[in-house]
Amino acid sequence: MQWFERIGSRLKPRDLHVFMVVAEQGNMAKAARELAVSRPVVSKTIAELERLLGVRLLDRAPRGVEPTQFGRALLRRGRAVFDELRQGIEEIAFLTDPTTGTLRIACTEIWAASFVPAVIDALSRKLPNLRIQMELGTAPNVFDLLHQRTSELLVSRQLTATTDPAIHVDPLFHEKLLIVAGPSHPLARRKRLRMADLMGESWILSPYELATGSPFQEACSAAGLALPEPAVISNSLHLRNALLGTGRFITLVPGSTLHFGPEADLLKPLAVALPRWERPAAIFTVKERMLSPAAKMFVETAHELAATIGEPVS
Repeated sequence: MQWFERIGSRLKPRDLHVFMVVAEQGNMAKAARELAVSRPVVSKTIAELERLLGVRLLDRAPRGVEPTQFGRALLRRGRAVFDELRQGIEEIAFLTDPTTGTLRIACTEIWAASFVPAVIDALSRKLPNLRIQMELGTAPNVFDLLHQRTSELLVSRQLTATTDPAIHVDPLFHEKLLIVAGPSHPLARRKRLRMADLMGESWILSPYELATGSPFQEACSAAGLALPEPAVISNSLHLRNALLGTGRFITLVPGSTLHFGPEADLLKPLAVALPRWERPAAIFTVKERMLSPAAKMFVETAHELAATIGEPVS
């Protein structure tokens, strides 16, 4: 008996959707409310799926249910099925009218304040009716948005030497770090500075900038200096901008922030050079996922803008 005759013809997309909602909610009652059906309907659907597949998909948990190893496998593939279906519908719409559609992008706050808006602006001029759906995340969890297929592509700096084998990496440019202050900071008017001159300042730094191998750590080490004790530890660019406005703090920002972002008049680069990040900024996508036409145009536009930065990937 062929697979389609045995299971494929009886496995309904609606039933798969019900299972996915239950797995994501972790509770059948919550899933029933989300689906606007009764709880018995949800329970019956899950039971029929388990009988059809011949495996247990959910285990009872202290506060509801959680997927078994079989359930997790079905959840991953189910996301892919619905994602591909959505991609197909959006591609048909794009082929009907190439200026329309929805593009789902993920990035961290830093990238959402500089390079990514510049790409969106350039892309929207080519596709004026394209709708962008932006998802923000922190550096550790933003890649989950790709795996969960919430976003079609991710813009970020490559954080590790090795990447997830399921993720495709398309390098864009090497990012430079700049030491900056607000316009009213006394150091903003100094034309000659050394790293040693900055050690007693009130620093705003992120954990990544303090890590071994960061450009800031390398610059301090080359000058024979220990890393300064930061006054504030944060990844937030908004927080940094607000504190720099007081004239009391200094911090680090990616060079692309001043190149593409609106902060050029608010942030004053200090005359101390840092090495670039070893790993480049890149666009990350799921290898097995065919990109939509809009996503392909986003990638092309991103490379066009990356070429203007002057730090190409060798």
